[in-house]
Amino acid sequence: MIDDLIYDQFSENYDRFVNWEGRLVLELPFLISEIEQLRKDDKCPPSVLDVSCGTGHHAIALQKYGFKCSGADISKKMVAIARKNTLNADLEIPFRQAGFGELTRSYGKNKFESLLCLGNSLPHVLDEEAMLNTLADFKAVLKPGGKIILQNRNFDRVVKNQGRWMNPETHQEGNNSWIFVRFYDFLPDGQILFNILILHNENEKGFKQNVISTRLWPFSHLQLVNWLKQSGFEAVNLYGDLQGSAYDVNQSPNLVITALTP
Repeated sequence: MIDDLIYDQFSENYDRFVNWEGRLVLELPFLISEIEQLRKDDKCPPSVLDVSCGTGHHAIALQKYGFKCSGADISKKMVAIARKNTLNADLEIPFRQAGFGELTRSYGKNKFESLLCLGNSLPHVLDEEAMLNTLADFKAVLKPGGKIILQNRNFDRVVKNQGRWMNPETHQEGNNSWIFVRFYDFLPDGQILFNILILHNENEKGFKQNVISTRLWPFSHLQLVNWLKQSGFEAVNLYGDLQGSAYDVNQSPNLVITALTP
């Protein structure tokens, strides 16, 4: 499962690492279109639970559009920053500390029209039993006819090509600069060690470095589709990114899946 301490440690840099303005411009049209399909009444917008919400920016953007959003994350510090970001946006969004398998206990059954699990969060689940429990928890917290939207790396492509490196991200604040370098180590048991090298140059005095690491399970798209169907989801659709491109097992950067509860 997700290591909350790792992401507590990364929380202070997360909004430096992600270019939210650029990312949301690309991703919001697809997310809004998918969630709008669930709208039954103009006066009652669909409710959305953003799982592994990080610092809350997807939930904030979707609530600004008009949906009724909530957020959950296993990291206490991520949740604290999400609450602060929401206040800065002059919104009210409830964020809770809750991990995979804890959503129904935290929120109850049949509470949301849609559930998001974005940012390659689901591969932190490291075995099949835990995965089925996670998906059952997703299904239980959704209303009948509810929709999940999942976004992971396309690990079919990553594993086939043994692609270790991702493009670095940079951030500048006055005389402070950051470089974030992400890379994988392929482990003998078939899992992946996901590493983030953080280089910070404070007041132009030279870079200091820190590395945080966590395990991922690089499951295939066929495995995930099978687990979703085992868990009772239907109408499963695959895309190659959060712009709604067709999924290509050999070329797509991401695996995006939508599915419905009966």
